Amino acid sequence: MKKTLITAICLLPIAAMSQGKYTLQGKVGNLNAPAKVYLLHMVGSERVLDSAAVTAGKFTFTGPISGPAQAQLMVKHSDAAANQMARPDALMLYLEPKTFEVTSATDSVSKAVIKGSPVNEDNVKYQAFVKSVSDKNAALMTEYRSKSPEERKDEAYMKTVMSRDEANQKEMEALNKSFIEANRNSFISLVAFSSNMSPDTDPKVIETEFNKFPATLKTTDLGKAITGKITAAQKTAVGQMAMDFTQNDVNDKPVKLSDFKGKYVLVDFWASWCGPCRAENPNVVTAYKNFKDKNFTVLGVSLDQPGKKDAWLAAIEKDGLTWTHVSDLKFWDNAVAKMYGVQSIPANYLIDPTGKIIAKDIRGEELQKKLAEVLGAGQSK
Repeated sequence: MKKTLITAICLLPIAAMSQGKYTLQGKVGNLNAPAKVYLLHMVGSERVLDSAAVTAGKFTFTGPISGPAQAQLMVKHSDAAANQMARPDALMLYLEPKTFEVTSATDSVSKAVIKGSPVNEDNVKYQAFVKSVSDKNAALMTEYRSKSPEERKDEAYMKTVMSRDEANQKEMEALNKSFIEANRNSFISLVAFSSNMSPDTDPKVIETEFNKFPATLKTTDLGKAITGKITAAQKTAVGQMAMDFTQNDVNDKPVKLSDFKGKYVLVDFWASWCGPCRAENPNVVTAYKNFKDKNFTVLGVSLDQPGKKDAWLAAIEKDGLTWTHVSDLKFWDNAVAKMYGVQSIPANYLIDPTGKIIAKDIRGEELQKKLAEVLGAGQSK
């Protein structure tokens, strides 16, 4: 899976931009205290939660920005903590260096209308264009989340989920391509292009398509990020030598990838908070048990968050991940993830004893088959 459905909860956020100014003027029904409005967005690599008082439904947010950046506007209707706000009363939007309005006739922001923002107007068109697939994704996500942890580990169920998700993904990619071709100058097309980027696609093909966008889009922060991902993809393509890295293990001892030279190594990017990663872990455990005596090991690289080491360690123990693990606990700023251009997890790279990348993003039966191909039949334990 790439960037749809279940993996959508594990995606790299689009970084916000700096220098310039946005002004968001809101009018949501007749809200008054204790109601409060929050704006969640990115400043550099940091998540920022701004708040504003609301009087007679009116509020204003303003801040530095130089180009479109994704954000979420949320309303807290009571004195409950900000992180306890009901998820439904929220609106995803884009900030841009303009003054624009967000209005709703009711006291809820979730169905608000945005005016004065070309990017958000394009996004409305895009969301309508892909609604059929978005609805399928949402339904499957709801179903997945309703399952117990044990049900999520059921191999037959996960095969069904992965198959449905893959079909949705292919349909979404086709719709994205159509939207991009018809709206090449739109920032939302650049967002759709980024969503369509796949580790399985030849970086040269991605670069050729990316170069069809105008310079005004390629020089945005998202455009620069895509350029960086293309460069990383070229460096981490199958057949390339894996870039060495050093990161601390669970005991704060430095571990190098090159420490494992001479072995087949699966560099596995995951996190304790990533549902799809946790669902895939039993498969990785099986691979490790079956092939660990055939010159194979796993090196886990966690994208866990600052201050969440206990959650990382607990997940390692609960899922029975008995191989070496490293992390800098910097979330999506994990240095190794950035070096390898990881934009969604789970993600992995299979490296041969010479240090060459021989496969990437192999999961489920595909992982077992690839290991059997290069190492011979595994052991059942």
